[in-house]
Amino acid sequence: MPLAIGYAAHAADQELEYFEFDRREPTALDVEIEIAYCGVCHSDLHQVRDEWGGNTVFPCVPGHEIVGKVTRVGDKVSKFKVGDTVGVGCMVDSCGHCHSCDEGHEQYCENGFVATYNGEDKHSGGVTYGGYSNRITVTEEFVLRVSDDADLAGVAPLLCAGITTYSPLRYWGVSKGHKVGVVGLGGLGHMAVKLAKAMGAEVVLFTTSPGKVDDGKRLGADHVVISKDEDAMKAWVNSLDFILNTVAAPHNLDEYLGLLRLNGTMCLVGVPAESHPSPAVFNLIAKRRSLAGSLIGGIAETQEMLDFCAEHNITSDIELIAMDDINDAYERMLNSDVKYRFVIDMATLKQR
Repeated sequence: MPLAIGYAAHAADQELEYFEFDRREPTALDVEIEIAYCGVCHSDLHQVRDEWGGNTVFPCVPGHEIVGKVTRVGDKVSKFKVGDTVGVGCMVDSCGHCHSCDEGHEQYCENGFVATYNGEDKHSGGVTYGGYSNRITVTEEFVLRVSDDADLAGVAPLLCAGITTYSPLRYWGVSKGHKVGVVGLGGLGHMAVKLAKAMGAEVVLFTTSPGKVDDGKRLGADHVVISKDEDAMKAWVNSLDFILNTVAAPHNLDEYLGLLRLNGTMCLVGVPAESHPSPAVFNLIAKRRSLAGSLIGGIAETQEMLDFCAEHNITSDIELIAMDDINDAYERMLNSDVKYRFVIDMATLKQR
């Protein structure tokens, strides 16, 4: 089995450290990828610190925003060849035969999709290991084509932050003439602003940070509202068609539900370690408003997103880091000290 090297957490209270492990030999339908870049998602931090219900299997190699080059393909692989530039997102497998999978929504697989890391490996047994490593082997149906013309480091976060925000914008039909609110300007929020603007919407960014006003407008927001300013918030009551709430910390949802017009929807994509306070029912029934959620996207939709971003020259705003800097990056991420996504340069990962 091919030796892989990477960084892993061995316990919830320990830092990530150098780790050697085996990847499976490519089967007939597998694609082996040499990883060039891997984005750092807030979910990685939650998972390695076991903040989601005690389900982390250690050692845990995080990373599900992967871009690299194909190095080997199985005999029956038809979609990719050696040398292709490809990506891998949050999933590496699903049952393939349930209602959701049949409709191309593998992320909602009724039997549970296989996560890129901390999932049940159907091929090798044990647990899946993610993209904080030099290589990965994935069945071709879960590999995505990436444009060679793009900034590959900036593309990597699209495999999670991009599809997480693109999918609900597409599902709720955001287009020209819509007023769309984006709550939060972090890794997810900055992608939501870029994508909603490219879809033709009038974009209203809500942030608690006055220092993000200029950046929000640079990214494409037509209006930036400081959410702590009650008068500024009142100016948008009953006015928005759709709100994409990207904040991954518990907060008062009623403040935003009241901004929706008749039949408006607020979709949650941020996943806090603790639940939001329950919203008031009257805020929903008074204007037939909806509160919804969305989870990444299916493989076909993720490819659609990558193609859309290539067409509109959209990538993530990133800070490139060395693999050895990952623990410092986690602490900075907790302090919101990143604009807007850390990406690991895997050329900095060396065997010891």
